[in-house]
Amino acid sequence: MLTIGLTGSIGMGKSTAGKLFAEAGIPLNDSDAVVHDLYAGEAAPLVEAAFPGTMKDGAVDRHELGRQLALDPAGFKRLEAIVHPLVRKRETEFLARHRAAGAEMVLLDIPLLFETGAWERVDVIVVVSTDPQIQRQRVLAREDMTEEKFDMILSRQTPDAEKRRRADYLIDTSHSIEQTRERVLEIVTDLKMRIAKGDFRNA
Repeated sequence: MLTIGLTGSIGMGKSTAGKLFAEAGIPLNDSDAVVHDLYAGEAAPLVEAAFPGTMKDGAVDRHELGRQLALDPAGFKRLEAIVHPLVRKRETEFLARHRAAGAEMVLLDIPLLFETGAWERVDVIVVVSTDPQIQRQRVLAREDMTEEKFDMILSRQTPDAEKRRRADYLIDTSHSIEQTRERVLEIVTDLKMRIAKGDFRNA
């Protein structure tokens, strides 16, 4: 089973690309969606213990957590130590389930693919990118986003140029969603051809 790693910096269109892969029939494990689920369940009391005042009605209040992290960026390490093992467990379960079902390939949407070393666990890397100005416009249009918060997030992510350099496939989302869909389908078609040719013998 071929494992595709999908990544891209904030505002690049990664989530949209992931949905388009899913529409093309590729099973998708979305790390962001997994974290949302964990914040509403098993991770909430653990995060509350590390960041008092962040749990409301049994779930993590992401705004309050973000406020605390902005005041103390060193807290990211504590948060990652809690969340990453839980996300990894869900990923392992996802892979086992689809391998047992005989899936030809699966997609792991991992925002911090390079930053966490997750690139070593995938067979192919797909990077989503766009023009920096488009990226900035998209991100600053989000609710509760500020220039300072955006810059802090960017500072924790591998630079876009480095991601592009390390990509096996690149998706440019600067244009229409239809063009993005066409690029996704091109990649899926190419990967199926490469699987048939035996390019991924260890996958």
